[in-house]
Amino acid sequence: MRYHRINRLRSGVAALGLALVATSAASAQSRVVLPAGSVIIVRTNEALQSASARPGQTFLTNVEENIGVDEFTVIPAGSKIRGVVTMATPATRQQSGVIDVVFDRLMLANGSTFQISGKLTSTDSAERRQIESDPNAHVVLVGERGGIGAAIAGAGSSKSANNIFAALGGLLSEGRDVNVPAGTPIAVQLQSAVTLRGGGRLRGVEGSTIYTATDRVRAAQQALAQLNYYRGPITGQVDDATRRALFQFQVDRNLSATGNLDGRTAQALGLSLGTTLSGSVLSPVQASAVRRDAQQLVSRYRSELAASGVGRLDASRTYAQGDLDLWFALSAFADNASIYEQIVNNGGNRDAAVMAGRALANAARRVDEAMQSARESTQVQYAWSAIRQQISTIDAASAGT
Repeated sequence: MRYHRINRLRSGVAALGLALVATSAASAQSRVVLPAGSVIIVRTNEALQSASARPGQTFLTNVEENIGVDEFTVIPAGSKIRGVVTMATPATRQQSGVIDVVFDRLMLANGSTFQISGKLTSTDSAERRQIESDPNAHVVLVGERGGIGAAIAGAGSSKSANNIFAALGGLLSEGRDVNVPAGTPIAVQLQSAVTLRGGGRLRGVEGSTIYTATDRVRAAQQALAQLNYYRGPITGQVDDATRRALFQFQVDRNLSATGNLDGRTAQALGLSLGTTLSGSVLSPVQASAVRRDAQQLVSRYRSELAASGVGRLDASRTYAQGDLDLWFALSAFADNASIYEQIVNNGGNRDAAVMAGRALANAARRVDEAMQSARESTQVQYAWSAIRQQISTIDAASAGT
């Protein structure tokens, strides 16, 4: 009968707080960051021609592969990235045409829209080396003979037309217009991170998935260092030096040279890319709240037992085995919640955080069992029900494994 009474109390608390807790947990878990510097390969939906383009003109490009971050799809194939022409000059007899573009909007296949800050770059090794020779290079399309009719060139740090023309110098001597046909692949590099909502969980390894987790980046840096591509510190962070090493490795292995740590590159480096464990992880704020509330509950129950901070019990009181079983179970849960908080806060290994959540859920079940025979107050029951609700997402995931 006690078991049913506790469940009714939990239901009452759940009715008050379920919607808020579930919404915040889902929101925290579904936000995925596509980091600055990431390169997305797209295809133009329409022709770009310096003879007819005008500043302010917009054009759409198509994302042809699912783009994932670690374990979630964030940009489904069929999504669009919008470009904006910021400068366009037609060719003359003495000077090639030039088009300058930026990318300002990501439109997902489901209709969601995100503001982005993207710039033009290249996946061609010779062009990329030219661009990277000046870290402040501004990349533009320049009319030339052959190919798609548009060379990608670094034009110095200034975006003004006169300075761009001066920086390009002899590259303008062809006297030809930019002519980028529809369906041409181009590379868009994010200048700032974009926070997206994670879609479906990836199954297996996809070539276009971008890996950002600390453990995988660290493994990539170690592999690149062993192959003499990377000479920086093993930080687990994708910085400029890591991107340059990835880019050069990709060029040498005839991979799409983006500088991303993507699935194809990770496999070529020999990294272990086993699928991540299925399960939820509390946010750092949620993990801290569980630890704090658990510690407060232990203090409350210790007071009910008339126990001192050093474990001295009331000599005149008769205790039941269930009372002490619950004290031990609650104390163990509070200690486990503190360890879980540390694992979540330190990050770097999501699989470990999922497994830690399962262990915490098991500790919570031991508290449930102890409550069957303890003589706790209604206040303790309500407090435990609230904690149970806080960990409901990881407990549900644990129950399904």
